[in-house]
Amino acid sequence: MVSTNRGDRENRGGGSWSDDGPGGPRRDGGRGGPRGDRRGGRGERRSRRDETEDSGLIERVVKIRRVSKVVKGGRHLTFNAMVVVGDGAGNVGSGLGKAGAVPDAVRKGTSVARKDMHPITLKETTIPHEMVAKYGAAKVLLMPAAPGTGIIAGGGVRAVMEAAGVRDVLSKTYGSNNTINIVKATMKALSQMRDPVFESRRRRGLGASPTPAVQPTAVPPVTAPAASAPEDSPAESAPADAPSQEVTAQASPGS
Repeated sequence: MVSTNRGDRENRGGGSWSDDGPGGPRRDGGRGGPRGDRRGGRGERRSRRDETEDSGLIERVVKIRRVSKVVKGGRHLTFNAMVVVGDGAGNVGSGLGKAGAVPDAVRKGTSVARKDMHPITLKETTIPHEMVAKYGAAKVLLMPAAPGTGIIAGGGVRAVMEAAGVRDVLSKTYGSNNTINIVKATMKALSQMRDPVFESRRRRGLGASPTPAVQPTAVPPVTAPAASAPEDSPAESAPADAPSQEVTAQASPGS
């Protein structure tokens, strides 16, 4: 038998009833609490997410996978999350986090991605040249594009480009469609980017400066002065003059 007494319903539900509203009696609360409290909880989660985005870094959760492992007691579920982090100005990193819950996996992936951040070479809003990279069975082709083209990519490639600050690029993926391998192949392609002008100067041995290095001036070797011969004493010079005196004495009588 169902009781129609409002007091019994209030005692069972733990809430109060009011006659306000066009629909008749309305319940203000109960075991779940007022509706305003539940909405406030969602608002707090939303504010925490906004704080993460306001930290100055661009974070993208590319893929979340559930891994099920059959053990003796049943199935053991874990989650892994692929996260890409960048500052939008040429620094980007990626990380894979694993945990028993999705929030923990995302947090670990974000921590790994921040530690993996490294600078890449850009040319204004695009990449300097074409590049092909392969990771596992996934193959990624990146090509520069004219300003205004946008990011012609999907999945993991788009997330990496947005985090790195690339606004105009063309891309194509071949082989496996594994998102994790595609992200790693894209990161590998970006890490191999080089500035053509700087690379040409480096290969010619001109260094990183725009002007050629100044060659040092050759200094002539300093030679020591030759040692002068010692002067002869008068006693030693006398025998040398004796023959000349004899020749003079012999020549004088016949003249």
